[in-house]
Amino acid sequence: MEKIQIFDTTLRDGEQVPGCKLITAQKVNIAMRLEDLGVDIIEAGFPISSPGDFEAVEAISKIVKDSTVCALSRSVEKDIDAAARALKHAKRPRIHTGIGTSDVHIKYKFNSTREDILDRAYKAVKYARRFTDDIEFYAEDAGRTDNIFLAQVCSKVIEAGATVLNIPDTTGYCLPSEYGEKIKFLYEHVTNIEKAVLSTHCHNDLGLATTNAISGIQNGARQIECTINGVGERAGNTALEEVAMIIQHRLGEKYQTNINSKLLTDISKYVSNEMGMPVQPNKAIVGENAFAHSSGIHQDGVIKNRNNYEIIDPQSVGIDSSRIVLTARSGRAALAYRYKQLGFQLYKSELDNLYLAFLKVADKKKEVHDEDLIGIRKMIGEFKAVGNA
Repeated sequence: MEKIQIFDTTLRDGEQVPGCKLITAQKVNIAMRLEDLGVDIIEAGFPISSPGDFEAVEAISKIVKDSTVCALSRSVEKDIDAAARALKHAKRPRIHTGIGTSDVHIKYKFNSTREDILDRAYKAVKYARRFTDDIEFYAEDAGRTDNIFLAQVCSKVIEAGATVLNIPDTTGYCLPSEYGEKIKFLYEHVTNIEKAVLSTHCHNDLGLATTNAISGIQNGARQIECTINGVGERAGNTALEEVAMIIQHRLGEKYQTNINSKLLTDISKYVSNEMGMPVQPNKAIVGENAFAHSSGIHQDGVIKNRNNYEIIDPQSVGIDSSRIVLTARSGRAALAYRYKQLGFQLYKSELDNLYLAFLKVADKKKEVHDEDLIGIRKMIGEFKAVGNA
């Protein structure tokens, strides 16, 4: 199996969400949890952007022992200097520098030329190599960059000493087939590609971030840049928990990560609370409803055998068990199951009577809770506690 490096940018790209600003202590606590989770690279911040970000990167560099600590910079010497200073205590420092490469960025952002971009990219990586041997280069808006020019840029920065090539779909523009083809093209056409690792960095503007990241590794990328809960600019980034479980459950014969999946739910809740960003209930893997069942047909199937409707064991992501949610769509099997959990065994005649009373309550409420079931029991009064049946 091939190792896929997990590069977490919750503390940098994720924190760029309006209202999600974290103070240094919060960033340090999240970084420690990311390291426990098994994240290979933690992008701790953008040191030149503010004194607070510099302080956070420096503090994380001092405390993280196993993960690589990464700092972002533009292709500007003062940015790279700041990143190097902030990382001076890191055991495994990485400077992440880069520049926009699409014709849109070259014309409207930089008012420049392809030749100038090539030169600036080369010089930035060359300068960053003065401080560390681990240099990642990002080709911003690579998703909309001409593949031939992108390959030229990648070849040039490898020549300058880049060890990781970040190929961002910055605007979430690419279809999975397009993004995969782009990674494959680079793998086949970049000079000395064996000296560097290709990395995915996908945004979710069209809801394709995770799919594009997976397409990337299937075509030669060996690092995925992602965030907890998929937080990030606009519609967010590739979700760490999603790619980790896709690799574990669907691609485990070919790829592996260091992620301890049993910690995913806890870190999801922690990041959500610290950032003030609720996780949508139907979010894959870590959403409240990810392992909840309310349809009678599904409930009956799950009660008989979890594999009927669940492809992931809830305990593998840190959840004790599936949830059977009682609604007007629930059937007799789910009702009997929940009463048994409360300590009551029902005879068929009792269940039939109870189910009719349950439906009357369920039609008035979105969800029927345990206290409702006790109330219905008292009202009917026709069944016995377990042990007395």
